[in-house]
Amino acid sequence: MRQLFKDYEVRQYVVQVIFSVTFAFSCTMFELIIFEILGVLNSSSRYFHWKLNLCVILLILVFMVPFYIGYFVVSNIRLLHRQKLLFACVLWLTFMYFFWKLGDPFPILSPKHGILSIEQLISRVGVIGVTLMALLSGFGAVNCPYTYMSYFLRNVTDADILALERRLLQTMDMIVSKKKRIAVAHRTMFQRGEVHNKPTGFWGMIKSVTTSVAGSENLSLIQQEVDALEELSRQLFLETADLHATKERIEYSKTFQGKYFNFLGYFFSIYCVWKIFMATINIVFDRVGKTDPVTRGIEITVNYLGIQFDVKFWSQHISFILVGIIIVTSIRGLLITLTKFFYAISSSKSSNVIVLLLAQIMGMYFVSSVLLIRMSMPLEYRTIITEVLGELQFNFYHRWFDVIFLVSALSSILFLYLAHKQAPEKHMAL
Repeated sequence: MRQLFKDYEVRQYVVQVIFSVTFAFSCTMFELIIFEILGVLNSSSRYFHWKLNLCVILLILVFMVPFYIGYFVVSNIRLLHRQKLLFACVLWLTFMYFFWKLGDPFPILSPKHGILSIEQLISRVGVIGVTLMALLSGFGAVNCPYTYMSYFLRNVTDADILALERRLLQTMDMIVSKKKRIAVAHRTMFQRGEVHNKPTGFWGMIKSVTTSVAGSENLSLIQQEVDALEELSRQLFLETADLHATKERIEYSKTFQGKYFNFLGYFFSIYCVWKIFMATINIVFDRVGKTDPVTRGIEITVNYLGIQFDVKFWSQHISFILVGIIIVTSIRGLLITLTKFFYAISSSKSSNVIVLLLAQIMGMYFVSSVLLIRMSMPLEYRTIITEVLGELQFNFYHRWFDVIFLVSALSSILFLYLAHKQAPEKHMAL
């Protein structure tokens, strides 16, 4: 809490507790996944902790967080302040209605489960969370190589930066000069007594517009020129800052670490193309992998090389490493994204609501991660997870992820292409 929201004081103790408990139980789910692979604790104990963990986090995500979001939203509205508890309940009931209707269009559940069963709740939470995961994954798969690869950097020289800075200084000088003229004109008007004796009425307005003041100075026209120059100066300043950042990235790309990240950019580009291709194949042929990627990859390698290899033994260790990397990068990436989002939109009045929204997004994101990570685990390690989650339509979530990922990735490619193409044109126009 101190690290994420250090610039904004979150005074409500209940908000701190809800966020911390959501984060703790989300991380505990990932810890239980590692326990499944390593065989830590008795299987009955792991099953009990899975049940307890899911019940608590679903209780928070479906009942507590939405109610308190509505409560703090109503608290910020003065007209509803006296009946804030009543209106908070109304908002929560509205959320529950739409949350429940969310499950109608999707084939996510067997109809025999009860209304408040884990399966009913987690199936709907999974739809929202998987959609969020797919959107972030699609954008990240495209934005990562675009950010790291030096191929996408503009060729910026010191001469370009100096020329733009010179234009910025000239614009600032023109602004200062015109503002001086306005100040001198106002002082002359004040000395003549024209400020206190302004003509009134319709004819007075016509006279003030048509009469030149202080040596034929048209103040309204000069003010319009100042406004236009100030807007130009803002654009020039932003472009100068962008050129400096690009120049620093060019210098950084020449270092060893920069070359390493450039290589990662090419790797992620290949991964992005492969992921888009596989998502398209999965959607077109309506298929979902039956074997986890680690075991499948080892089997293909062993059969190709024709060597003796204990696939079951090594798949456990490699799955542990792979799932660990997925967990760490998921938590780190989501927290960084949420922190940037919070800093961008938060204020002293909205900080409690924003923190609760982040807790809601984080909880749904991590619950959905469990649904999708399950496919990355060998079959013998996903048994308890499958039993705890119940009779969910797991194949639907993977297909839904592929659809949203494909839409997000293609939209991100189009957006970054237009932004990259527009940047040189904007620079030339300035």
